[in-house]
Amino acid sequence: MQKWEYATVPLLVHATKQILDNWGDDGWELVAVIPGPNPEQLVAYMKREKSLCV
Repeated sequence: MQKWEYATVPLLVHATKQILDNWGDDGWELVAVIPGPNPEQLVAYMKREKSLCV
């Protein structure tokens, strides 16, 4: 069975692409973006497959 790990990431409107690119380079996939606590901030929900330790 596939297992996932999740993260919530604060996104600053002026640096959204850079932040998402950095997380994507680490294997995270964007699931959703919702409004943050103020107009200059969003919150991204990310997921990636858990690596199995042998």
